[in-house]
Amino acid sequence: MRAFVLVMCAGLAAVPVGAQTPATCPAPSQVAHGLQQPRAAVRYLADDALEGRLAGSAGERCAGDYLAREFRRIGLAPAGDSGTYYQSLSVASIVNPHAAPGTGRNVVGILRGKGSGSTVVVVGAHYDHLGRGPFGSLAPDDVGAVHHGADDNASGVAALLEVAQRLKKHRPAVSVVFVAFTGEEEGLLGSRYYAAHPAVPLGDTRAMVNMDMVGRLGSQPLLVFGTGTADEWDGILRGADTDSLQLKETPDGYGASDHTSFYEKDIPVLHFFTNVHGDYHKPSDTWDKLDYSGIERVSAMVARVVDSVANRRMGLTLRRGVGKPPGQGAGGYGAYLGTVPDFTPVEKGVRISSVRAGSPAEKAGLRGGDVIVAFDDTEIKDLQGMTDGLRARKPGDGVRITVLRDGQAVTMTAVLGKR
Repeated sequence: MRAFVLVMCAGLAAVPVGAQTPATCPAPSQVAHGLQQPRAAVRYLADDALEGRLAGSAGERCAGDYLAREFRRIGLAPAGDSGTYYQSLSVASIVNPHAAPGTGRNVVGILRGKGSGSTVVVVGAHYDHLGRGPFGSLAPDDVGAVHHGADDNASGVAALLEVAQRLKKHRPAVSVVFVAFTGEEEGLLGSRYYAAHPAVPLGDTRAMVNMDMVGRLGSQPLLVFGTGTADEWDGILRGADTDSLQLKETPDGYGASDHTSFYEKDIPVLHFFTNVHGDYHKPSDTWDKLDYSGIERVSAMVARVVDSVANRRMGLTLRRGVGKPPGQGAGGYGAYLGTVPDFTPVEKGVRISSVRAGSPAEKAGLRGGDVIVAFDDTEIKDLQGMTDGLRARKPGDGVRITVLRDGQAVTMTAVLGKR
């Protein structure tokens, strides 16, 4: 997931990454012998041999080949370039400036609906991650180590395969396009490419449903973003929640993952997410820490949502402009605090999941679970307000930070660092 978390928390300069060591693609049976889906998919994608799946790397290519085989096994028809499952695109970026044109690949398959129309629903998840860092890593002492990306986002890809398998059993009326995107961590490269070169015209796309980091459900709420982008989403979600998941809905259609590329094109979207955690963007995000029964529950929920949308006689009623588009106050800035936000909605303020070791936040005494409600005398209402507050300050500035901790207001002073 390429989130505000990177902007607000990583504190790393944009360091160009050279070519990754070529990976020898392991056979799935060698890596995930005896394991069942979704565990087998996560185990394969997060294996050391794939070296963190940096977009354009040999490890990303292994992952893409694996996903094409899985799409074929499930029975999805190729919907990429020239009758293949692949959409080739440039992934050259500040992260990997030397990537050759066409070295990144989206993996695209289609489940043909029972109806005769051209309308589709798109279901997506990104399969790239950070490689070996350093860009985006929240473990600066582990630069060079494989950043496995089990939750981010092998979990979402495993769920993507689960949704495809569930829908294949009872095909909906409308076709469903499944896309495993590359280049999400570098700036939504794969999803923006797909939105410009769709397998089916966007005018015939009813909705896009995205899964990014769905591997840590446990007893926590399932966060759903984008619920304000169509009039019908609330009713569809209520009807699909037959498993009594704790849904926490946020209306914003813009965010830090691939659904943004579709909402920018006037497509209603949803993003399913089980929140950040202490292993986010670190080598320690490994396959053994995920909640696989939780992934299955999320997959079942998403399949019901997609089935509902795909079997409607009419499309959804789009609501435009819900949330702030990227670039409006969400860009980089110099002042660095070092908090990792918790995306569970709160009445006001920003709940933080954790603080980075050695950061100004840790030195000031902030800790996971705190809800930031003020910078100096300015109220912090939400994550955008916190972003704006940091943008208005410079490295070296002192800021009084008021938090709610166990229901009590606590104020401490942080000296901001340099990103």
